[in-house]
Amino acid sequence: MTIAILSALPQEQAGIANLLTDSSITDHASRRYTHGKLHGHAVVLALSGIGKVAAASTAATLIERFGVRAIVFTGVAGGLGEGVQVGDVVVASSYAQHDMDASPIFPRYEAPGYGRARFDCDAVWSAQLAWAVQRCVEGDAAAWTAELGLPAPRMHEGLIVSGDRFVSSAAEVHVLQGSLRAAGLEALAVEMEGAAVAQVCADHAVPFAAMRSISDRADDSAHMDFPRFISTLSSRYAQRIMGSLLQSLPVA
Repeated sequence: MTIAILSALPQEQAGIANLLTDSSITDHASRRYTHGKLHGHAVVLALSGIGKVAAASTAATLIERFGVRAIVFTGVAGGLGEGVQVGDVVVASSYAQHDMDASPIFPRYEAPGYGRARFDCDAVWSAQLAWAVQRCVEGDAAAWTAELGLPAPRMHEGLIVSGDRFVSSAAEVHVLQGSLRAAGLEALAVEMEGAAVAQVCADHAVPFAAMRSISDRADDSAHMDFPRFISTLSSRYAQRIMGSLLQSLPVA
């Protein structure tokens, strides 16, 4: 079984790519796909691109052209939920699009043709990913966050929302949270790709799991040095957690 590891940023994949054996590269449809073996598993690494269309295109190519049978996403996000702080990691249990609005024909946030707003992540893969995340945050991760003056990180599990808009002000967060809650959607984090990948995977019956490290609170308090956050935390999280995840899976 071939497993795809999607990332939003190249820095998150560099450490993983360096661990691959028998690696090769395929360029296709404006994306680069790196194939190889990691802990006995066939894997394909790819960057999703920014935004839902780019991410959906990449996910569909991974499934249709490269025959992957599971997709795992690692990236960054803005924290929305209470207690979700910079340096924490959120494992998605489900996804929704916060900018989907085909009302009044369909209820706000509902994906037309699906009868729902939420797209659930695969329970088995998500549980295994959560185990790998918890192992990381209980291990070296506290030393990593301390380098940035942050407290020890925690893992959270729940809904993540995606949209083609960078949410970065307290006023926008307040409106977004209120609107989502009115629809029964209590989101822990916000980003720009995951919901599209979740929908593509649902169409193809391919298991999907995702984790996001929290780089800011998606509001006016976002003062973290982003490049430093990526190099100090997000890239380390990606390499350590993806390695633990693949090591824990049986080799077919």
